[in-house]
Amino acid sequence: MSTNQLAALARTAEPQLMLRRFLALDAVVTGANALAYLAFAGPLGRFLGAGSGLLLGLGAFLAVYAVGVALAASRRRPPALAVRVIVEANLAWAAVSFAALALWLTPTTAGAVWTVLQALTVAGFALLQYVALRQRQDNSV
Repeated sequence: MSTNQLAALARTAEPQLMLRRFLALDAVVTGANALAYLAFAGPLGRFLGAGSGLLLGLGAFLAVYAVGVALAASRRRPPALAVRVIVEANLAWAAVSFAALALWLTPTTAGAVWTVLQALTVAGFALLQYVALRQRQDNSV
């Protein structure tokens, strides 16, 4: 991904602000997903072909995770270690999503599409955050 493409996505060429924006976007999307799972576990579970208990558990986990990502995004200079943990957690989430789909979930068609789309979205967040962190580190040398 080129610097210009990244800057266009973040609407800034300043790596520090870029990183914070990508973290904030991750927190907002993750938080919205958490709230949906918590508030509508039954209907979403039926639509996606997942148990409401699974969605409640995922919703609770995602709510806590979203708060952590939001805290990192709120820092003037998010710690590199925290950002790396977030990137790795996002990559792990994407990998586990694909594994779950292949090995043990039996979702509806909508659930299978949702699982793939959310995994790709989370992997995309990891990529954007990683590249922005690298840019920040390159600019500070």
